[in-house]
Amino acid sequence: MTVSPTTTAPPVAAAIQTLVRKDKSEEALVTEWRELPDLVQEVTACWPQSHAFYTEGNHYTPLLFTESLRQALALLSHRVHAIPLGHRLGWEQISSWILPTALDVRSSAKKVTLLVSHPSVTRRRMGSVYLVSRIDAVSDGRRIGGAEVQYSAHPPAIYDRLRGPYSSAKDAFSKAIRLTPPVEPTLVGRSKPGNVVLTALDQPQTWQLRVDTSHSVLFDHPHDHVPGMVLLEAAAQAAQASVPGSVATRFDTKFLRYVEFDQPCVVTATSGPANGEVQVTVTQTGKPVFTATVTTEPWPA
Repeated sequence: MTVSPTTTAPPVAAAIQTLVRKDKSEEALVTEWRELPDLVQEVTACWPQSHAFYTEGNHYTPLLFTESLRQALALLSHRVHAIPLGHRLGWEQISSWILPTALDVRSSAKKVTLLVSHPSVTRRRMGSVYLVSRIDAVSDGRRIGGAEVQYSAHPPAIYDRLRGPYSSAKDAFSKAIRLTPPVEPTLVGRSKPGNVVLTALDQPQTWQLRVDTSHSVLFDHPHDHVPGMVLLEAAAQAAQASVPGSVATRFDTKFLRYVEFDQPCVVTATSGPANGEVQVTVTQTGKPVFTATVTTEPWPA
């Protein structure tokens, strides 16, 4: 699927676009950054007025915030922590939240300030780096979201050794299983079938992960494995299907294994102990690859 986003964000400098790892300039949300005292960095992200994937009607989808912090951390990993551009970044755990009122396109500011610190940076002898980041999101002077992210960066030699026969993005794309049909978009809070990442299965609250490698937002460039953003979108859609009329406002996730293109994935959702909470598990070849506790709230009026 080819998505042509419409965005009112200002042009992004080519250097920043490269550092946030986006091939298409219109998909780069981060526009600038600066150092603050106490080892804190301030990153500015511009949210589009309209976007073919990150907006639905008058609302932003919660993954717009996730993509903003992903880009901010990619930028800072290179500029602040001197991690070479050739290193491969990967998530291990994410805990994030966003106010539902901040997702209203009509009332929210289009500039979001991300205040980022890294309380832990561990460097290994062979070049791998393990980082823990904390992010506060501020808009119009109020805190609208936050996150703690654990992630890693591996040099090409170590990454290729970890991935083995799956290290080539070109080969991985060529071996992707046939695209499966989407569920009814309205069931998962979407209006366009191409933005749906779940396919119905016979069991209740169980779906197959729908991976469209031609989707120009989720796959701005080739990947050797299914990106974390696809898994987070699957968790959000599974939660929305489980709690109709809601929006995912908090994710507590663990990325357990690389998710391959050549095998189907099963997504299951069960009710959590708290009201509006959904437990989502993604398995591949019978093994858990991703887990998430998703907290939902009703869309604000």
